[in-house]
Amino acid sequence: MRFGMFVPQGWRHDLVGIDPRDHWTTMKGLAQHADAGPWESIWVYDHFHTVPAPTDQATHEAWTLMSAFGAVTERVRLGQMCTCMSYRNPVYLAKVAATCDIVSGGRIEMGIGAGWYEHEWRAYGYGFPPARERLRMLDEGVQIMRQAWTEGSASLDGKQYQVDEAIVRPLPLQDGGIPLWIAGGGEKVTLKIAAKYAQYTNFEGTLDGFTRKSELLKGHCETVGTDFDAIVRSSNFNVAIGSTEADVERRLQDLKARLEPHVGAEQAEGVLGGFRGGAACGTPEQIVEKLGALRDKGMTYGIFYFPEAAYDRSGIEQFEREVIPALR
Repeated sequence: MRFGMFVPQGWRHDLVGIDPRDHWTTMKGLAQHADAGPWESIWVYDHFHTVPAPTDQATHEAWTLMSAFGAVTERVRLGQMCTCMSYRNPVYLAKVAATCDIVSGGRIEMGIGAGWYEHEWRAYGYGFPPARERLRMLDEGVQIMRQAWTEGSASLDGKQYQVDEAIVRPLPLQDGGIPLWIAGGGEKVTLKIAAKYAQYTNFEGTLDGFTRKSELLKGHCETVGTDFDAIVRSSNFNVAIGSTEADVERRLQDLKARLEPHVGAEQAEGVLGGFRGGAACGTPEQIVEKLGALRDKGMTYGIFYFPEAAYDRSGIEQFEREVIPALR
C-alpha cells in the first residue's frame, strides 16, 4: 500500500488561529516533514471557500502551492485532490502544471474532477452548469491536457472548449505527461471517463462503497477496452488516531472546539461524523485492520488527512510508526 498526506491549507478550517504571516512556514514545515519521512506524496484541495460553511478564514490556492512545494521539497510527489476542471481553462491549466512539473523535477500528479461546491462556483462568477455539462468539461479538458503534454500543442473543437494549436512548451519532464487521477465516483459518466484516461482513480473509502465502485470501473474498462488492472485505485481518509479510544475521542473533541466558533455546534458535530467509523479513525490496530480489508479489495493508495496537523504532529508521527509499516 502507498501513502499520501494532505497538507493543511485552510480549506477545512485547519489553519485557524495561526497568523497568515506564518501560514507558509507551517505548510512548508509539514511538506518537508513528509519529504523526509515514509510518505510518497503530499496533497492539497482545490477550493476557494472553506467548508463545512464559507467563512472569512484562509483558503490558499492549490496550484500556487504546487509550485511552492516543488521548490522546497526534493522527493515527495505533489498532487491536488482534486483540481476542478472548470476553474481554469484546460490548456492554461496544462501549461501551469507543466511548469510546476519542471520546478519540482518531474513530481506533479494531476488530480482532476468535475467540481461540486456551488457556493464558490457562483461567487467566483463561473455560474453552476448542470452536472452533464461539468462532466463534458472534464472529458474534453482531459483530452486537451493529454494532447498538450505529449505533443507540445493542443487543438480541440469541442462542445465546451475550443483551442487552436495552443503551444505548451516545454513539455512536462515525466515521460508520457503528468499522471492523471480522475477523482469522483459518478457511476455512469465519471467512472467511464476514468476508464478511458486515468492512471489513478480516487473514490469512496468505505468497504462496500469501494467494492461497488471498483466493479463498476471494471465494467467501464471492459466497455472502452482499457486495462482495469493498470489503474491504481485510491481513497481519501480522515484520520483520528490514538493509543486508546479515549485518546481518539479527545482528538475529535479538539477538532470540534476549533470549528465551533466559525461554523456553529451543529455543523462542527457533523464534521466529526466524517471521522467516526471511518477506516482511519481508531487505535493503530483498528486502523490497520480496516485499511487492510480495503487493501484486500484493491485499494492500494491512501491519502490521509490529519485535521490537527498544523498544531500537533503527534498523530502523524504515530501513524508513521504504527500504521504505515504494518501495511507497506
